[in-house]
Amino acid sequence: MKLTILSIFTLITMVLAALQPQKSVIVSYPNDTPDSIVDQAKDAIIAAGGVITHEYKLIKGFAAKASAKVLDTVQIMGNDYHAVIEEDQMVSIVGGSRS
Repeated sequence: MKLTILSIFTLITMVLAALQPQKSVIVSYPNDTPDSIVDQAKDAIIAAGGVITHEYKLIKGFAAKASAKVLDTVQIMGNDYHAVIEEDQMVSIVGGSRS
């Protein structure tokens, strides 16, 4: 009985998470942040129906698609470690002449 209720609750949570619009973001932390904090953030995003799209090696961070609600939670979780969450977007260099 408990397993059935838990399964139903999990299914409802996943459906509601899927209905929320998802944003592509990059989440980064200072190098001295414990790996457990980064792992907690990734786990929270996955539990809320988000997806980790890339794990960076040169910086402590990852790219993800997640709802704004779970990103707020991740920001609060990483507040002591100064987590930076920014929208993932295309960057380009536009050349111009200098005068």
